[in-house]
Amino acid sequence: MSFEHETVLRDELVENLKIKKDGVYVDCTLGGGGHTYEILKCLDSNGVVIGIDQDQKAIEYNLAQFKEFKNKFLPVKSNFEFVKDKIQELGIDKVDGICYDLGVSSPQLDDGERGFSYNYDAPLDMRMDKANSFNALDVVNNYPEKELASLIRDYGEEKWAKRIANFIIKERPLETTFQLVEVIKKAIPAAARREGPHPAKRTFQAIRIEVNDELGVIKRGIENGLKCLKPGGRMAVITFHSLEDRIVKKIFKKKAQGCICPKDLPICACQNSPSIRIINKKPILPSNVEIQKNHRARSAKLRVVELI
Repeated sequence: MSFEHETVLRDELVENLKIKKDGVYVDCTLGGGGHTYEILKCLDSNGVVIGIDQDQKAIEYNLAQFKEFKNKFLPVKSNFEFVKDKIQELGIDKVDGICYDLGVSSPQLDDGERGFSYNYDAPLDMRMDKANSFNALDVVNNYPEKELASLIRDYGEEKWAKRIANFIIKERPLETTFQLVEVIKKAIPAAARREGPHPAKRTFQAIRIEVNDELGVIKRGIENGLKCLKPGGRMAVITFHSLEDRIVKKIFKKKAQGCICPKDLPICACQNSPSIRIINKKPILPSNVEIQKNHRARSAKLRVVELI
């Protein structure tokens, strides 16, 4: 399996990290190594990039492609929510920059056997880390109807969630992605299927998020990542859907907030001061040229902050 893919907002992310030649950087979502490669090219012999990924195939792929960088590239197999612990295990206390390219990587989507995609027939899986036992099969076949409907609605933002969950319950057990796709198609009225994205897209997204606890991991990963930055260090985060972006935006807004006392209080009593500075008030979006080259970039948003 190749991890080659089109790196989204590559130049914009690296530019906004304000790379120091001798700096220490963390790519929390190594994937195909696109962002890591661009950072490595900016470093001298004293600079380092730590690449974190929970997919062993990503680690092996990048070890092979980054041989030329020798000791400047340090791969770590882990979930990025443990970023603080992992850099400390390497003997590093604080870093100059950290980046995240959230969501599922293109190679994982394109590997039909992983069960992420509704375009390939495969066993229901969707695990980013194959070492975990919990997978999509468990969600689809074991969750109660009400719980299944809630996660499809909340994580997939699917308006037909209740109906889809009901149809899944009736058709269980389901073993493969195509079996699940057919059930979803039956559940969504024909008129609704004619417009918008693939009818299974939102449900597959919801199940994938549940299997990998993606939203919980994002929150913990961002919070722990901020604790790793040196003063003046920057964090850059690329999101691909509103659920991810909402979490990132909320954390950044809270950390950038100063006094939270009631407006009618004459003197500040909270002593709350901002810990970060938001670099771009509005998210940086991919250019039309990039979207034309890579349709998966169309929903990407880049947010950047700097530790005060």
